[in-house]
Amino acid sequence: MSSHGASTAVQYETLTWNMPTEAGYGRHNVRAALRQSGEYRAAIPAEIANLEISLPSRVIADAEEASQEIARFDAELGEEIAPFASVLLRSESAASSKIENLTASARAIAEAETLGQSSRRNASVIVANTQAMQAALALADRIDGDAILAMHAALMNASNPDIAGKWRTEQVWIGGGDFGPRGADYIAPHHSRVPGAIDDLIAFSGRGDIPVLPQIAIAHAQFETIHPFPDGNGRTGRALIQALLRNKRLARQVTVPVSAGLLTDTDSYFEALNAYREGDPAPIVEKLSAASVLAVANGRHLVGDLQVVRQVWASNITARRDSAVHRIADMLIRRPVVNAKLLTRELNIPMSNVYRYLDPLIKAGIIIEFTDQSRNRAWRAPEVLHALDAFALRAGRRG
Repeated sequence: MSSHGASTAVQYETLTWNMPTEAGYGRHNVRAALRQSGEYRAAIPAEIANLEISLPSRVIADAEEASQEIARFDAELGEEIAPFASVLLRSESAASSKIENLTASARAIAEAETLGQSSRRNASVIVANTQAMQAALALADRIDGDAILAMHAALMNASNPDIAGKWRTEQVWIGGGDFGPRGADYIAPHHSRVPGAIDDLIAFSGRGDIPVLPQIAIAHAQFETIHPFPDGNGRTGRALIQALLRNKRLARQVTVPVSAGLLTDTDSYFEALNAYREGDPAPIVEKLSAASVLAVANGRHLVGDLQVVRQVWASNITARRDSAVHRIADMLIRRPVVNAKLLTRELNIPMSNVYRYLDPLIKAGIIIEFTDQSRNRAWRAPEVLHALDAFALRAGRRG
């Protein structure tokens, strides 16, 4: 083992910030921009490819327990995975967005996803985050730089195509002012360091000699320390957690909504990232372990709520067991807002028959129409949306 892999502590280098000449600042802002000119200290991330991990035994034991919880949850749901895999994926995407203060109701998110157009920007961003999570899982068998760029592209294509799926080519920082890095809470590495730091992170992630959950927590913290993009680092870094859980075979079938677990106390999550940068990885490992246990409990609660909803529906639907009505009901659990186009595409129901199959669901009070256009009609399942909002509420509560 090489000695340079002894700590996760970042070093610093002194760089110079020059006021961009082309910037058209107003008179008031010129002074703020001028104050930024001069030297600043940017992080140099630790090299972790050969990091020797030493954690308190209690932290390792908690991580092991959390890993077993994840594996058990995954195995239990594996039996009846169909509707719940995508429900949990969407719940995780919404929770990850919420850490960035992007919130939207389950209904707004489902409408944005099904109808494509959304007056609420947050809902559209959360739908993009779902696509980033899907990309993360699709690429989990080979985690490399290209996979991370693909996750970021899926996340940012709609809202910021100029930066989507490209490593940054500028200095970035967290906190402080808009005009320069001086006085920021954290100044990320100079952009010239990003590709090398990502290669080092990928090498660390590929190791097979480290307990899995501590490895994932450290990889996540290192990613946030590198901060390889101008925007979307937090959400991409949490998608990376999902890719690694899948890659390491801890969660083979379901998305464990760990962001929902981190949400219960975001302050301590950000404090743990800071501790990591100061050389102590234990807090971020503890945080991910605790978040995983909370996530599994909350995920189980959500699945239980949805199972009850589906059972009640089954007894209220009068159609024959082999009728497409029941297939639509199954689909409503994972897509609680539907229109004719979606049902035709996903379930191969001819457009001309859709309304005939929706009728029994309307009569049973399972779905209600919320559009008054005769052409682009759409329906929602209020009980499913209620269960999803309850999940989000539980996640945001500090336990």
